[in-house]
Amino acid sequence: QGQLVESGGGLVQAGGSLTLSCAAGGIRFDNYAMGWFRQAPGKEREFVAGHSRSAGNIGYADFVKGRFTMSRDNAKDSVSLQMNNLEPEDTATYYCAATRDYSGRVYRDGRVYEYWGQGTQVTVSS
Repeated sequence: QGQLVESGGGLVQAGGSLTLSCAAGGIRFDNYAMGWFRQAPGKEREFVAGHSRSAGNIGYADFVKGRFTMSRDNAKDSVSLQMNNLEPEDTATYYCAATRDYSGRVYRDGRVYEYWGQGTQVTVSS
């Protein structure tokens, strides 16, 4: 069974930066597309960023507006999400997810993801 473990969340002031990391285990990592999602209290889970299994495709939610950068390291079975210019509206629990990738694309629908991490809290103060 696959396991995903996020780290790197915390409290930051508006305009600050954080880098989230996700380490994968128990899966053939380079067969999986990865995604970052977030959920704020009282709100639906939403897609943040996704990366195909290789270096081909990366996609972002519109609200990212060029502030976030997702990357993956297949040699280390890990992905990261560099978040800059954070806003209070970015406050949420951030989740890493993995899904088998048969087409080399970005998967924006959380329902297709097979494995999820436990989440890491990001709080942005104004």
